[in-house]
Amino acid sequence: MARVAVEQSLTPISQMLRDNGYEVVQLGNWQQEVDAVVITGQDDNMMGMANIATGAPVINAEGMTAQEVFHAVNQRLSQTEHH
Repeated sequence: MARVAVEQSLTPISQMLRDNGYEVVQLGNWQQEVDAVVITGQDDNMMGMANIATGAPVINAEGMTAQEVFHAVNQRLSQTEHH
């Protein structure tokens, strides 16, 4: 099961990911390996740190619906599995 770190304020996105079989952890739990990171983009420094810390794709959810973010996560994870 893919594990996705999601910024705390993005509850609808967390719920949609959980409902579709993803394990969701709160952003900041870097003790765990994650397969993707979803942020609002309000903290650009956090985005840079997340990418360096995990090597996982970072999805900026700002201006996107939960469905759009879910699609972006699926797309990114399917790309990384093929490499």
